[in-house]
Amino acid sequence: MAFDMVVGQNALTTTLKNAVKSGKLAHAYLFCGPRGVGKTTCARIFAKAINCQNPTSDGEACNECESCQSFNEQRSLNIFELDAASNNSVEHIKTLMEQTRIPPQIGKYKVFIIDEVHMLSTAAFNAFLKTLEEPPAHVIFILATTEKHKILPTILSRCQIYDFERMTVRNTIGHLKHVAEKEGIQYEEAALAVIAEKADGGMRDALSIFDQAASFCQGNITYQKVIEDLNVLDAEYYFRLVDYSLANNVTEAMVLLNDVVNKGFDGGLLIQGLARHVRNVLMAKDPQTLPLLEVSEQLAARYQEQAKKCPTQFLYRALQKMNQCDLSYRQSSNKRLLVELTLIEIAQLTQPEEGTPASGRKPRRLKSLFKKLVQQPQPKTAAQQVAAAKVDATQQERQEARSKAEPETNASTATKTPSLQTASTPPQPTGQKLRLSGIGMSWKNLKEQSKPSKMNILPGTLPSAQKKEEREEFTQQDLEFQWMSMCNRMPQHLVGIATRMKNMNPTITTFPEVEVEVSNDIIRNEMENIRGSIVNTLKLHLHNTDISLIIRVSEQKEQAKILSRKEQLEVMEQENSAIMRLCEVFDLQLA
Repeated sequence: MAFDMVVGQNALTTTLKNAVKSGKLAHAYLFCGPRGVGKTTCARIFAKAINCQNPTSDGEACNECESCQSFNEQRSLNIFELDAASNNSVEHIKTLMEQTRIPPQIGKYKVFIIDEVHMLSTAAFNAFLKTLEEPPAHVIFILATTEKHKILPTILSRCQIYDFERMTVRNTIGHLKHVAEKEGIQYEEAALAVIAEKADGGMRDALSIFDQAASFCQGNITYQKVIEDLNVLDAEYYFRLVDYSLANNVTEAMVLLNDVVNKGFDGGLLIQGLARHVRNVLMAKDPQTLPLLEVSEQLAARYQEQAKKCPTQFLYRALQKMNQCDLSYRQSSNKRLLVELTLIEIAQLTQPEEGTPASGRKPRRLKSLFKKLVQQPQPKTAAQQVAAAKVDATQQERQEARSKAEPETNASTATKTPSLQTASTPPQPTGQKLRLSGIGMSWKNLKEQSKPSKMNILPGTLPSAQKKEEREEFTQQDLEFQWMSMCNRMPQHLVGIATRMKNMNPTITTFPEVEVEVSNDIIRNEMENIRGSIVNTLKLHLHNTDISLIIRVSEQKEQAKILSRKEQLEVMEQENSAIMRLCEVFDLQLA
């Protein structure tokens, strides 16, 4: 067992070997990092090298001295290991601390390796801290943990901290090749890449999966057998899906999805795998991001080939749609339909622009469609031509009669005649306006008439058309309808009083006097502030300028006194004398 066995931690192992060569050792080390990256293994190798009597020039143990041989035979009395996951009480720590008083028999140091140190209880940490503050000169502690944030800061400040990195796919593949060659196992590099990706950065997990695959494949690890054994979806599906999407082939994409589901894979797993695949294709488009691919060299070459065919915009939008599908997958009641819709949208991203919703673009606005219709001249019917001729004849007769009645010498009257004609008869539109009149009205007028009328919230003002005297009669039903309409049109800053007014019932006391009953003075004061606007609105929509409004606070009714049980009995006896005699005969008493 040597430092060279530790894979993917070159900087860390170099530091430890230099410490062994120089003899400058700390009293406490903390090895932290993900699971299965070699923390405990590195701690044992370091403990072995510390006590080696004849270390090599590069800081490795010699494996020949008595200390190294006792370590290899697992009979060393200088190295103690404690699993803090199962031995985390104060008694276990105190027992371990008692061993620190005894000096080593062979070698220079007693090394205490505490694995999963974050599992220690608070009391155990405090007991350990006392020894860690003033350790004996012959004691070295090596702590290992996967969760550094759970360790007390007072412990961290007294340790040299070494952060272990997770294994890369290429490092894992290289180590698995070494193991396979050493064990005489045939392999395919693509199969080892699948094992490395499945291990997710843990070398211990990679070796476990490799052992499982070797047993399943009987000494010949192939790609097809590995994905079958590990239940991993073949990467070929992802390459085919991207090709189908570039060709806008929705049919083949749906058939492929059905094949994947029939093999027992979940649709969400397909979307997640496809998202990773598209991300790798995006990374393969640029030589600078190519090292970010944690795949084998053969697979990286395939990614580069597909990246040349994929537009960058397509990859961006496909990733966005798959991310939205992944977020909505758990809440979806029809998961397969969600996946199918996502694949259909991805397959339509590269369609040529047609201006249709199916191509992923917004449809044209209706305004542009009607524009040509509005601009086209509308032919007049025979009835319209006859009516227009009658109008022209009438106008001409009026003009002749007016000119005969007035002196011809009056120049001012003659100049005013066209203006009177203009005022009495609407001007005939020309050009585009004439064509608009053929439809009936312009779009501007149509928009203005379709706008809902808003309540005038400025007290004492009315539109000029409504300032004339109007005294139309209205019913209680008309009043209630206009009252509710007014409440619905009130602006946002009056939404509180509008909500209260919806629950009120305005009544006609003496026509056209309107009375509203409110529950308290606060509401009355709020309504008094907008009384003018309320009255003006009712006048406008009920067509009666004599409307007046009375806001009255409802009278508080006297609340009935709550009687006790004894008082209730006395009232009952007064109302019915038979109850009193019944109590006397049977000697009844109130409980």
